[in-house]
Amino acid sequence: MSKVLDELAELLKLRKTASSKESYVASLHAQGINKILEKIGEEATETIIAAKEYEANADDSSRAVIHETADLWFHTMVMLSHLDLEPSKVLEELEQRFNISGIEEKASRKN
Repeated sequence: MSKVLDELAELLKLRKTASSKESYVASLHAQGINKILEKIGEEATETIIAAKEYEANADDSSRAVIHETADLWFHTMVMLSHLDLEPSKVLEELEQRFNISGIEEKASRKN
């Protein structure tokens, strides 16, 4: 896993037990999975909007797309942390999908 993801995963683990008054991540954990999922939905929507706006105005900065995608990834990592799942497992899953066409991979889920 990348150094950044490793460090973020470790930090998120530590923040689970921090004071919710002093840590945004701790406050999300205190509010539970539904709040975390709500944030993921919000960030996914903002990422979609930024990408659509970027594509419509190709001469504009890509900064909004990058910023919103980072927010989406961050909140997804908070979810994994909340569920005690390691981000490395997601990367392993992606690695297993190399050299498998998306059509084949999707069809294998039906079996």
